[in-house]
Amino acid sequence: MTPHQRDVPERFARDMSVTAAEWALALRGGVGAHRLQADTPGRAVVHLAEGGRLVLHWHELPPLQIALMRLARLRVEFAFDGVDAERRSAFMRHFDRYTQRGGG
Repeated sequence: MTPHQRDVPERFARDMSVTAAEWALALRGGVGAHRLQADTPGRAVVHLAEGGRLVLHWHELPPLQIALMRLARLRVEFAFDGVDAERRSAFMRHFDRYTQRGGG
């Protein structure tokens, strides 16, 4: 097991600098070929092809203000169910690459 595989727990949360509309677009691409069920506002389920699932919950946070710049933010909670460490790591590598924004 690589160090990255141990770094993806079954449950964790992230504050993401995206609007709800940006999140909806990123989520569709970020799940890759896995089936996405998003029929409740603020909640989605990713049915992983190999079995198991990822349940996502999100809600808006107050914008982050840095000088004159304001950044929209969402709190996203990730909860894997029936997914081993190796598959969590593989999924999150793809998800993170897809949702990564410019910078360095």
